[in-house]
Amino acid sequence: MLANIGALLGGLGLFLLAVRLITQGLREAAGSSLRELLSRSTQSPARGIASGLALTALVQSSSAVTVATIGFVNAGLLSLYQALGVVYGANIGTTMTGWLVAAVGFNFKIDALALPLIGTGMVMRLSGGQRRIGSFGEALAGFGLFFIGVDVLRGAFEQLATAVDIGSFASAGSLGALLYVGAGFLMTVLTQSSSAAIALVLTAASGGVVELGGAAAMVIGANVGTTSTAALATIGATPNAKRVAAAHIVFNLATGVVALVLLRPMLWAIHAGSESAGLTQIPVVTLALFHTMFNVIGVILMWPITGPLIRFLAARFQSAEEIESKPRFLDKTIALTPALALDALRLEAQRISHIALRMARQALGGVRSTGMRSDLQAVRHLAAAVGDFVISVQQRAMAEATAKSMPRVLRAVQYFVTAAELSLAIDNARAAMHRLEGTLGMQFEELEQRVRLVVDRASREEAERTGGDWDAEIVGLHTDYQDLKAQVLDEAAHGRLSPQHMADVLEQISRMRRLTEQVVKGARYLGAIGELDAKTSEVAPSQNVGGGTDTAPSSGQAPPS
Repeated sequence: MLANIGALLGGLGLFLLAVRLITQGLREAAGSSLRELLSRSTQSPARGIASGLALTALVQSSSAVTVATIGFVNAGLLSLYQALGVVYGANIGTTMTGWLVAAVGFNFKIDALALPLIGTGMVMRLSGGQRRIGSFGEALAGFGLFFIGVDVLRGAFEQLATAVDIGSFASAGSLGALLYVGAGFLMTVLTQSSSAAIALVLTAASGGVVELGGAAAMVIGANVGTTSTAALATIGATPNAKRVAAAHIVFNLATGVVALVLLRPMLWAIHAGSESAGLTQIPVVTLALFHTMFNVIGVILMWPITGPLIRFLAARFQSAEEIESKPRFLDKTIALTPALALDALRLEAQRISHIALRMARQALGGVRSTGMRSDLQAVRHLAAAVGDFVISVQQRAMAEATAKSMPRVLRAVQYFVTAAELSLAIDNARAAMHRLEGTLGMQFEELEQRVRLVVDRASREEAERTGGDWDAEIVGLHTDYQDLKAQVLDEAAHGRLSPQHMADVLEQISRMRRLTEQVVKGARYLGAIGELDAKTSEVAPSQNVGGGTDTAPSSGQAPPS
């Protein structure tokens, strides 16, 4: 008994080692080609399914393909819609394991196939080194070990057939079927490989340990069990990763339920088809065909609801950054009324300025923030949404003052986008800069303090929605900047500052000067939008753009460009 258990564990170990060698070897051999292949071959869901099927059948690991797909979604190379096609295909592709086991089940000498594969593969591995041929050799040796592992498992189950009575579950009826499903699920969870669990089930059926119906239920459980790997992989992961994993779980659970309901009819159809074709029914082949059939049926059932599923998932697992990057005031119904649309645009522009000014305060505060990069992405997404909204509004007739305000909204937004980009650059460069000492250090701190005061004032006026004269701040900052720049050049000329340090300091103070200019220009344009809006409410327009009585702001009110 102990020897049989040892043989079972050894066969399982060989199988898992083989799958790892196949996966690792082919992944290294493919290199960046895998990314290029997926990005090119997933332009439509049908092509995505074909790609997922082919890649999973090749590497014998749906988990590896799913994890790679998640990575490509996060990198922006695949959309969630494309990724679901790959996930569907990967579930069909993982059924190829059953067909490989079925091939081993025919009467031919395993050693005649497996040993040459192992020998040839290791020669390629040793002679190829780290080159692509070496990686292909490792995968080839893995296929050889795969066949030997399955053969060992089959022998172990044949010996255990008389000692273990798993088949007793069959007498429990529907409860027994659920017990078989649970057993298959547990085997996948324990091995963290649905391929290994399928191989165990098929070899158990071949050895007579479990009857055909029970083995089919265990195959269903093993197929559902692969969702545990996806669930574990998303702990602490990004929202996109969780959405792909959730789609994987939904697909496998729905497919499992359908397969369990149709278990007996499907097995009957396979048996009837074999008899009509004059073929002898082989349990392993029947199970492999059953596994493939219910996954294909799952894809057929899930295909029509992929769109609603994506919309459902897109509304879930949202991070704080994703929520912040979504417009709060822009709505298609508001776009029908330009005057209301201008109010919404101003409010959204103020949101953008709020995030950009927050980033500027963090960058000038001396403490690095880990959230600034996501803040910049939010600013860019909101700016793109504002641009699209302005285009949709400009297609409608509107008052002259409203029409003149639209470009100013875009100008204000662009200034704050640039301010956000400069804030992140200032924050990133701070760690690389050496600390300045003496007079130079004092001048640098004075310039930084003046920039901070401008940013603080812009933040206050944004909250109070007031405008004012910024000339004094601009003149004072320009004077401090020129004095510090001259001092830096003088220090470098006398050898007290290295050329690299000089370049770093000059670039940093230039970023700070430009940051101030962008903040001031953005604040002026936001103030001008408010002034135009006030005039629009005082003077009711009688005509649309192209001729009317709207009063445009005087030259003194318009912000400088």
